[in-house]
Amino acid sequence: MDNTQPMNRLNQLFNKRKDNLLSIYFTAGYPELNTTLDIVESLEKAGVDFIELGFPYSDPVADGPTIQHSSEKALESGMNLHLLFDQLKDLRKRVTIPILLMGYFNPIVQYGVEAFCKKAVEVGVDGIIVPDLPIYEYETLYSKFFIDNNLSNIFMVTPQTSEDRIRKIDDLSNSFIYLLSSSTITGVNLQVSANIEDYYKRVKALQLKNPTIIGFGITDNKSFSKACEYASGAIVGTAFVKHLATEGYMDKIPEFVKAIRP
Repeated sequence: MDNTQPMNRLNQLFNKRKDNLLSIYFTAGYPELNTTLDIVESLEKAGVDFIELGFPYSDPVADGPTIQHSSEKALESGMNLHLLFDQLKDLRKRVTIPILLMGYFNPIVQYGVEAFCKKAVEVGVDGIIVPDLPIYEYETLYSKFFIDNNLSNIFMVTPQTSEDRIRKIDDLSNSFIYLLSSSTITGVNLQVSANIEDYYKRVKALQLKNPTIIGFGITDNKSFSKACEYASGAIVGTAFVKHLATEGYMDKIPEFVKAIRP
């Protein structure tokens, strides 16, 4: 399959920068329904390289308690894909960094996969992360919608992923590969044991054509720096969602980002 696509903002970022990249994840519509774009803008001003915007789902099987709670609250407030796309209509008037959407496949199917891809690009989204979309289904049923709309699909790799499967993912990818620090739920602190370090080294030794970004368990400068030894950067999720539950969270976003990457 020809996976060649024109360069989007995500590709341009990885062409310019190969290391120390910082991404932040948070759930759209949390902690308040209408502050999503304000948080995105504040994160860009604080120096974040790209953002993963989660769209909430009622059965988030891979998420730990913190992100599950943020999804529940966002859903209770009325967040859904239609509202999120409406909120993002002014996205590119306010921010320039790459934006990814992250969530489960069920809401995308309900929206319509082709319509979802078109709308995502229309509002300025550059990539999608769908943890429960099988590779086979993506390749045989849905890849055309992503490629036709110049939308990057980001695949995940865990310590249990075989070399053959990693190479298959590398072939299907066109921006970066999401390297999970463990196969557990989100929010588990990054414990760089000998086994995990071997896993990072094993993936790095494959010399994949796509860069890797490490996620799950990145909470501070120490874990961020450790991840950057083996990958092009790291994603902070649970720690930032916890930050959003604190008083004065918006004003303190620059301080939060600086604590991760001074």
